[in-house]
Amino acid sequence: MELDVDSARLIAKGLCTVTMGGSGIGEGYLIGKTIEAIGRNPKLEGNLFTKMFIGVALAESTAIYALVAFFIV
Repeated sequence: MELDVDSARLIAKGLCTVTMGGSGIGEGYLIGKTIEAIGRNPKLEGNLFTKMFIGVALAESTAIYALVAFFIV
């Protein structure tokens, strides 16, 4: 019985780790597309940059929740 609980715990920690990695990929994609958009239309730099920071903060919060869940499990 205890082996099953340990196995489930390790699977849950693995899922948390995958979530943190996915968050990093999402942040990189978001920043890359913002820089691409600024390169195409430099006049919108201030507007896009502000929205990018909000998006990165939301993506980073997902990674922080996954990290907290990792240590709770």
